[in-house]
Amino acid sequence: MVSRLEAVTFDVPDASVSATFWAGVLGRDVVPESAGALVPGDETRVGLRFVTSDAPRVGPDRLHLHLTSTTPEDQQRTVDTILSLGGRHADVGQDPEDEFVVFADPGGHAHCVIEPRNGFLSGTGLLGEVTCDGTRDVGLFWRDALGWSLVWDENGETAVQSPRGGTKVSWGGEPVEPRHGRNRQRFDLRAADPDREADRLVALGATRLEEMADGIELADVDGNEFTLRAD
Repeated sequence: MVSRLEAVTFDVPDASVSATFWAGVLGRDVVPESAGALVPGDETRVGLRFVTSDAPRVGPDRLHLHLTSTTPEDQQRTVDTILSLGGRHADVGQDPEDEFVVFADPGGHAHCVIEPRNGFLSGTGLLGEVTCDGTRDVGLFWRDALGWSLVWDENGETAVQSPRGGTKVSWGGEPVEPRHGRNRQRFDLRAADPDREADRLVALGATRLEEMADGIELADVDGNEFTLRAD
């Protein structure tokens, strides 16, 4: 059986604050963990994990989240919710005429509330997309790693989605921003047999990095770290 994407992990100054914020935005619960907190997903919604870290922020984030909206009023309600929970407007170089709204969460990560009528994210749910910096090769790697469908493959850009639907994961293609040490955002996978699954992922192009107390750390074909733990 292929890996299951349990969550996207963010290193943040205060995991409890970030998890509480995102649980409020998404209407989910918070599950405390030894190193932080999890905002769980399900079969069609990617979970979010927050780990308290004092590592300095170096270089741009390599992924961010896209929230969907159905009408201008719905978009504004989401923005109002974000601001009421401790988010703030952010400037990442967007144009004044852009219809999406950029905000920063309490951990300092920039994310977007996408404009209504966005056909690509139609039907994905509120957490519509995890969009990443990465090559076409890494998109194809994750298609095979997760057993998801390739739903976009044009001009080096790729996107995958569970056959059940829900949150999409995409990569912007080249050029890719250079890495600045360990990524502050990572994928967390689950598998029934992590050792056997790690061998399969290595055969797909992953690199086995480190044995952890509760799992295995690997890197994908672009060098991005990810974890693999037992279900």
